[in-house]
Amino acid sequence: TAWRVLELGGSELDAVERGCGQCEIDQCDGSVGYGGSPDESGETTLDAMIMDGNTMEVGAVADLRRVKNAIGVARKVIEYTKHTLLVGESASLFAVRMGFPYEDLTTHKSLSLYSTWLNQSCQPNYWKNVVPDSSKSCGPYKRPEKVTCKEEQTILQRSVDNHDTIGMVVIGERGTVASGTSTNGAVHKIPGRVGDSPIAGAGSYADSTAGGAAATGDGDIMMRFLPSYQAVEYMRMGTDPTVACQKVISRIQKYAPKFFGAVICANTTGSYGAACNKIPGFTQFHFMVSSPLLNQPTEQVVDCI
Repeated sequence: TAWRVLELGGSELDAVERGCGQCEIDQCDGSVGYGGSPDESGETTLDAMIMDGNTMEVGAVADLRRVKNAIGVARKVIEYTKHTLLVGESASLFAVRMGFPYEDLTTHKSLSLYSTWLNQSCQPNYWKNVVPDSSKSCGPYKRPEKVTCKEEQTILQRSVDNHDTIGMVVIGERGTVASGTSTNGAVHKIPGRVGDSPIAGAGSYADSTAGGAAATGDGDIMMRFLPSYQAVEYMRMGTDPTVACQKVISRIQKYAPKFFGAVICANTTGSYGAACNKIPGFTQFHFMVSSPLLNQPTEQVVDCI
């Protein structure tokens, strides 16, 4: 969809918006758009961002409720406000003022996911060091009188299957760069949680003087390292896109060796690459590429490091 927009003369931002928007409609992998990843209260909320690598403008929304086209709302933040990020109920009100309809983001599938989770004593979840014991019960949780920190459970059990994002980097024929993301976040997240996707430099980053990058995976860990920004900075220094992605992953590995995540990178000449962290059940990363050199959108695969 994004490639077709470019072929028809649309801008790089148009391509990112339409491409990510198509994924929202298709509910890609259940992790983008409505009807997936219910939070602890059973509600699906959306995060998205879009970035213009010419002007360095960013539009983003987080914890967006009852509006399906999150990337479209993010684009309106650039076009009609001087802000960068709008969140929660107020972001939804902004969306309605911009002409987006209120719609129910819940589906039979998301309700079923939520119900199954409740029946499994709310496992897994994102609480720690609380009472009652969050590894055995649904709460409501509160701070204990005396805190004894225990080692956090392995992230793996809750990451590989319940996180993903559509991340997109578009390089125009003149080297203009745009990027964007859209996601419904982590399954069973604590309401109000915002991951890496709508954060500029974390979820994605675009700079028409260097290139663009986008990340996917465990946003709570990845956002701490601004991986997309870092990858673009490596490319600015002349680093090959694949190596830039690998360096970013290696940096996070030092602190979180078991994290689930991947990064895609493309520079202004159209060279591209990707890298991912190798963990059980996730040893390769698949991503799609469209370019004048390819007859059709083509799936690429890299081995994780």
